[in-house]
Amino acid sequence: MVLPARIPIPDEVIAIARRLEEAGHEAWCVGGAVRDSLLGGEQKDFDLATSATPEQVQRLFKRTVAVGVKYGTVGVFDGDRVLHEVTTFRHDVRTDGRHAEVAFGVSLDEDLARRDFTVNAIAFHPLRGEWKDPFGGAEDLGRRRLRAVGDPAARFREDYLRVLRALRFAARLDFIIDPPTWEAACAAAAGLGQLSAERVRDEWTKGLATTRSLRRLISLWRKSGAAAVWLPQLRSDEELEAWTGDDAPARRDPVVLTALCCHDPVAVLGRLRVSNSDLARAAALVTGPPAPAGMTSRDVRRWLAAVDGAADDLAELWQLRHAAPFPWAAEVAAIRGAGAPLRRGDLAITGQDLMAAGIPAGPAVGQVLERLLALVVDEPTLNVHEALLERAKELA
Repeated sequence: MVLPARIPIPDEVIAIARRLEEAGHEAWCVGGAVRDSLLGGEQKDFDLATSATPEQVQRLFKRTVAVGVKYGTVGVFDGDRVLHEVTTFRHDVRTDGRHAEVAFGVSLDEDLARRDFTVNAIAFHPLRGEWKDPFGGAEDLGRRRLRAVGDPAARFREDYLRVLRALRFAARLDFIIDPPTWEAACAAAAGLGQLSAERVRDEWTKGLATTRSLRRLISLWRKSGAAAVWLPQLRSDEELEAWTGDDAPARRDPVVLTALCCHDPVAVLGRLRVSNSDLARAAALVTGPPAPAGMTSRDVRRWLAAVDGAADDLAELWQLRHAAPFPWAAEVAAIRGAGAPLRRGDLAITGQDLMAAGIPAGPAVGQVLERLLALVVDEPTLNVHEALLERAKELA
């Protein structure tokens, strides 16, 4: 790839760079926004690398946030209150595969040398229109190739998360992984067990959100050995080959997609320490039922009552598995629009009403309410206080 004379940089980013340069510091655009601009995408969220220390950056700008001062990163707000990360040139002093201790006071080339992949180690000077590409990142972009900076094994030993980043970038950009980089990633996969669940979860969800092909992402996780460490329930290559569902869905909900890609999404998401609400969503997707038993309004009402708040997730999962619209979508919308009773709270009678009518407090009240709900789900016109009270006396 021939590097262009310029790439479009937002005025707000140029203003930050100019302030740094006028104060005697270097300022370069780096990272994913530079990479993606070269691939043809319009970018607004540019990061800057600078020779200024975090303290100097904080003194130069009125509105900043200490995003990661320990690692040299300060967030600088522009006039529209958009945050741009400004990071001091740095190099690794010590790494343990999980964390790095960094030191400042190095050159841009030294800073680029510590980055993971060549396509992420390209810098552009927003004022002078100058490029720095010491590791051939532009050539790799042209060849659609993901290659580690320097020694691949050393890069992965510094931070095992880079193994998962390699899988994510390859699936997102539809790049091949350079053979030495792939071999080193596979060899380093055993070290993924040292990572925190939160870091792995973030890579998994980012991968699901950005991949061009779910099949390719899953295959990369399996073939690299990453799945064996963190996602052993991931579907097999044979299952992927037989799967005829949507390989690049428009909506990328990580809970639904994990249920699609894994045999036991509850175990997977529990290991990845998702929120309790997301874990409950996954459990509801497993228990189902996945769809109404028939096509009638009564069938759909019964299903909606049975799955409660999981209906939309189940409908989305059905569509992904069948690569077709959810056949009951119109009826679901009609039932919801009519306000049909589907939960105990929708009943025209309460537990207090039942106890006032002489039904003893305790489990009997709940049992009667459940039976009444089943009646009105089947026939919504029965949801009238007096009619339900008479039925309750018969059922008690």
